[in-house]
Amino acid sequence: MAALFRRIALLHILLLFHLYFSGYGFLGRVQALGINYGQVANNLPPPQHVLELFQSLNLTKARIYDTNPQILTAFANSNIELIVTTENEILADLMDPQQALRWVSTHIRPYFPATRITGIAVGNEVFTAGDTALMAYLVPAMVNIHAGLVQLGLDQYIHVSTPSSLAVLAESYPPSAGLFRRELTGIMLEFLQFLSSTKAPFWINAYPYFVYKDDPTRVSLDYVLLNYPNSGMVDPLTKLHYDNMLYAQVDAVIFAVAKMGFGGLEVRVSETGWPSKGDSNEIGATVENAMIYNRNLVRRQLANEGTPLRPNMRLEIYLFALFNEDLKPGPTSERNYGLFQPNETMAYNVGLSALSALSTSSAFIFITSSANREVAKVGYQSLVYWMLVYLVVIQVLMRRPF
Repeated sequence: MAALFRRIALLHILLLFHLYFSGYGFLGRVQALGINYGQVANNLPPPQHVLELFQSLNLTKARIYDTNPQILTAFANSNIELIVTTENEILADLMDPQQALRWVSTHIRPYFPATRITGIAVGNEVFTAGDTALMAYLVPAMVNIHAGLVQLGLDQYIHVSTPSSLAVLAESYPPSAGLFRRELTGIMLEFLQFLSSTKAPFWINAYPYFVYKDDPTRVSLDYVLLNYPNSGMVDPLTKLHYDNMLYAQVDAVIFAVAKMGFGGLEVRVSETGWPSKGDSNEIGATVENAMIYNRNLVRRQLANEGTPLRPNMRLEIYLFALFNEDLKPGPTSERNYGLFQPNETMAYNVGLSALSALSTSSAFIFITSSANREVAKVGYQSLVYWMLVYLVVIQVLMRRPF
């Protein structure tokens, strides 16, 4: 009888391995979606309520734009992985290794590991801020922050990087033409060397909305909204087909990084989103388009999709943003990227309830994007086949004497 149980246990293990590697996992497999939690507003709910909102939606990743102690305290002992930010204004101070160590000791160490800080974004869009002094501070500040983490024994848990806008690229179309701006070559090389040595990702803020707004007559709305099917585009060099602009933008960054000699770096999307309201000249900023873009993005994230260039590496994406933020300067769109109103009601429904539903079911998850429907069908048939084999073998084992 003991031999029977050992064989059954082995079958359980083999079945689980098959499920894992075929892409059909449990709830923990849906881990590539995060949300930016901005706070440029005077009417947002307290951090504890925000945590409850995250938990109700079964979201496990968030990014904030500072090291707000109220948020770091509220998110303690939760399952939320948090990326924090050092503001651009303090990069000059972080040029001093002791100041950087003091910053880590004050803003990170007291909260970790109770608060699951997994990354530090040093500044935001520094390469395209137009401030050459600030740009010169960036990499030394990152090196010093990382050294502080090393000194405190935290470097193996927390990576250091910086989000860049897509404007760091001189060329992005087609993706294989991806190339960094010539004037950034020197500092970009230093930056990529740092990421490579610390095994940190390259973060990019990518907004297909801006491309559509600037040229709505020539840019396909279906293509930028991630709708499927659409004709998309084929890269003439790689022959890869792209059915959405976001993936094309990410692959352009991957090509640019590779041309600098760092093709192994992971590229992640630190921000992407679509405004639900805009000024009269902000073409496409509507509730309908925002809902479609973010809903399609959520579906693709649930399918653990990768880009055409890296189809087997799921693309980690942080949606922008959790709330509409009423104090943000600039055009109307800047204050209307939120998935939620400050009173915690949905600005529109993007299907995040699907994430919540996952936590209440022990069934396997088969939510996929339209683009992956055929792949999912094959995977489902494979899963059914192996489950039937499993049941037949169990029946045979139960009838054999031991």
